[in-house]
Amino acid sequence: MKYDIIMLGHISKDIIIDEKGQESRLYGGALLYSSISAARSGARVLAITKAAKGDFGALDVLKQQEGIELVVLESPASTSIRNVFLSSDHERRQTTLLSGAEPFSAADIPEEAEAEIIDLAGLFVGELPDSLIEELAQREPGKRASGKRKSGKRAKIAVDAQGLLREAQADGRMIFRDWKNKHRYMPYVSYFKADAAEAEILTGLTDREKAARVIASWGGSAGGSPWAGREPEVMITHNTEVIVLAGGQIYRAPFTPSNRSGRTGRGDTTFAAYLAWRLSHGPEESVRFAAALCSIKMETPGPFSGTIEDVFKRMR
Repeated sequence: MKYDIIMLGHISKDIIIDEKGQESRLYGGALLYSSISAARSGARVLAITKAAKGDFGALDVLKQQEGIELVVLESPASTSIRNVFLSSDHERRQTTLLSGAEPFSAADIPEEAEAEIIDLAGLFVGELPDSLIEELAQREPGKRASGKRKSGKRAKIAVDAQGLLREAQADGRMIFRDWKNKHRYMPYVSYFKADAAEAEILTGLTDREKAARVIASWGGSAGGSPWAGREPEVMITHNTEVIVLAGGQIYRAPFTPSNRSGRTGRGDTTFAAYLAWRLSHGPEESVRFAAALCSIKMETPGPFSGTIEDVFKRMR
């Protein structure tokens, strides 16, 4: 069972209230946006999520329309999040966790599943425990019919800062806190994504390029991962552009949406598109591809629904 990307994360029953007070409800979440973005970029994706049984049917679209292989594990509740946008550009919002599905463990990935990248697409602290980063970086997949293990290729680990910094308070209100385990686990990370605000929380820096270099430096230390000693590729998104630090070089591309009605899921979509395209392309082309794809997605609520040809046209 070989894939390009294995993704873990909750789907979310989103309630979105815009700056005019108009409410809409739709299924979202990092896993949904990410898996569709990667699949429509040509990657073979295994998506693993947890949800209440009553929400299983809503995920059929991933299998039937997107060709994504899906594992849905039953949880007492599905994750549900309310986003109240406070500005017309959808950059300021109040976020509340209404309910949460159960957290993940390494055992939730089928033992025989193998991938180039494992993407931890989290929504809030605790959904994907920090220890998973090290555990999955050291994981050797594959199992013979006899039951004896065979050595499989270890995956590179991709992590979104959102699931490490965004913490639900007792009343469900989401706040952001620094990641206390950043120095311990970054050596196991190959791809790391944060938005500008998250990067500032992590580093104290408002300069996105400097912040990316600081974050990358945490991954260059020794560790038990086969990728340790190499600085991770670091993506930082902003409402105007996305930058990626790779191999010491900064690459950037602008966001060009005609409107931002589909702002929710911007970071998830951009990161997944980058990971998918990066499998067979360099960082410069991959960041341009990701920015173009997400620009199209931001023009319509919900996951990306375009084609690779649409993305190429936007890139031109």
